[in-house]
This record gives sequence, structure tokens and C-alpha cells, in this order.
Amino acid sequence: QVQVVESGGGLVPAGGSLRLACTVSRTIFRASAMAWYRQAPGKTREWVASITGDGYTTYANSVKGRFTIPDDNAKNTVYLQMNSIKPEDTALYYCNAHVAGNAYWGQGTQVTVSS
Repeated sequence: QVQVVESGGGLVPAGGSLRLACTVSRTIFRASAMAWYRQAPGKTREWVASITGDGYTTYANSVKGRFTIPDDNAKNTVYLQMNSIKPEDTALYYCNAHVAGNAYWGQGTQVTVSS
């Protein structure tokens, strides 16, 4: 069974930076696309950023210019580099990976921003 694991969450002050990581394992296939989503308390899950297998990236307007999604194809890993963090970025961040035609979710990593 493909495994998707996020890491790197924590408590960060407003204006600070944080780097999340998402690794896909237990598969011989490279992820064809990976994305970050987040869910704040009392809100629905929302898309944050995506990267395709050939490195094309897209971002939600709320994070554009502050977040980037670098990847490491060799490790089947993507990151979410979060800069200029705001209190409204507080959420549980999930990674979604498309592998061999199927979509997989991780368990999430919590990011809490202190104002």
C-alpha cells in the first residue's frame, strides 16, 4: 500500500517561515502530481499548491508569493516552503499524491501560527 507521510509542522510566529515535507513510499512508481491542502478548524479543506511530474507549479491566491513547492524527484518528496506566515495559515496541512492512477492522502501535519 502506497504511503504518504507529511512532516515539519509546528508552532511558528507570524511573519516567520516553516518548511513542510511530504514523502511517498512503498511504491516503485514516481508520483505524477503532488499537492498540498489545508483545513482550518471549522472550515472545509482547501487546496494550497500543486506540482506536476514535470515541475509545473500552481498556487492558491491566498499563498501566492509567500509559499513555494520545491520537490526532490529522486526521493519522491515535495516540500511546502512557507514564508511570511500569517495567523490565517493556521491549519492541518495534508499532502495528496497521484501514483499510478490513484490518489493518496497523508494524515496531515499541524501548523499553528502565533500572532
